Amino acid sequence: MDERDVRLLKAIADLETGSPERLHEETEIPVSTIHYRLNKLKEAGVITNDLYDVDLGELGLPVTVVVEVFADYDGPYEEFGEKLLEVEGVTQAFFTMGETDFMVVAQLPDSDAVERLISDFEAIEGVDRTNSTFVISTLRDANNALQSYSLDTLLDELVDE
Repeated sequence: MDERDVRLLKAIADLETGSPERLHEETEIPVSTIHYRLNKLKEAGVITNDLYDVDLGELGLPVTVVVEVFADYDGPYEEFGEKLLEVEGVTQAFFTMGETDFMVVAQLPDSDAVERLISDFEAIEGVDRTNSTFVISTLRDANNALQSYSLDTLLDELVDE
């Protein structure tokens, strides 16, 4: 990956668009070069999709809940994690080190759905207990991790010498 690739990826993250015209305005990289590089980044697996982001609150899923799952299970953590991912509303799940086995994030319509979510988790064989936290206010919900880095840091860390 070279400097132009990193500049292009940072612009995509900051502008939240893949529009070659908008990316050209931001980076001054020619539009034809942007098309070429975007295709190369897709082929390399760096860019994985062309999704439209959805405001979940506006959609009707305004409640965010972070759930610690404490479990005692047999078998690989991936298999147990799949059971957690089958619960409706789960948007993210992480296998963690320490006292907590899994951290799960869910987007839900209301507090009744939170009660259902916790009941569904606790019905899974191997779940010992859960600890749920309602999110009062979201301070950052970056769609792209590159948004939290400066361009200089990304260039220093990611550009092949």
